[in-house]
Amino acid sequence: MILLRTRQGPMLQHHGEIFPLEGHTWLDLVNRDDLPTMLPELITSGAIHGTADFVSESILPPIDDRQELWAAGVTYMRSKDARMEESKTGGGSDFYDKVYHAERPELFFKATPHRVAGHHQAMHLRSDSKWIVPEPELTLVITRNGTVVGYTVGNDLSCRDIEGENPLYLPQAKTFDRCAALGPGVYVPQKPLSPTTQIRLEISRAGKAVFTGSITIDQIKKPLPSLVEYLFRDNSFPHGCLLMTGTGIVPPNDFSLRMGDTVRISIDSVGTLVNTMET
Repeated sequence: MILLRTRQGPMLQHHGEIFPLEGHTWLDLVNRDDLPTMLPELITSGAIHGTADFVSESILPPIDDRQELWAAGVTYMRSKDARMEESKTGGGSDFYDKVYHAERPELFFKATPHRVAGHHQAMHLRSDSKWIVPEPELTLVITRNGTVVGYTVGNDLSCRDIEGENPLYLPQAKTFDRCAALGPGVYVPQKPLSPTTQIRLEISRAGKAVFTGSITIDQIKKPLPSLVEYLFRDNSFPHGCLLMTGTGIVPPNDFSLRMGDTVRISIDSVGTLVNTMET
């Protein structure tokens, strides 16, 4: 089941049909610890009435204005290697090696909701960066109580030259207008994702694929429950939050996104997120 946030209110995609969730708000749904068991009950009980007239343009990013988007870094070996390589000139390469092997993860604030693009919306290429890459990431949807109730697709746009110059520039490398994308909806399964779940990235330029890559989520070194536990240590989220879990797909060092590029990220069962790049 895919929970969709739309201009008409929350809706559910089930067996190819779209159903309006009457009498429910987005925040009420994504903050229910029993969401995975509650949604099927709504269908079988007839609490969902009819099929909505629905077009893709009505889909909004699956994050409410009162929620926050956070991210974890250096959770895959490939990401650790890339961060160390880009930081050699800035002298911060040892930081990434240490955090990869440490118990405490790297967690950082990624974006407020107004900086998040949705499915088929444009993302922004920062004007003072010449080395920008997409980071395809499994993103956790977490209730106010710290319970993971679903998953969505995330794109953590990153300025590798700015971060590489000095690790203290991380907020500028990561957070700016339309620096993140989420969607199309929230996959709500009955059990956690399989470790063999695959993430795929394709970057197209002028209609041709210029980079493709894939990885399975069993390559994440940090256990997902541990990432959530550290995020909620002495930190409250009254309306729930979302957490990007890092990337293991990194384009080569001579690659940077350009205006007009299209980024397509697919995660098994979760969905496919498509965004174009603008300056």
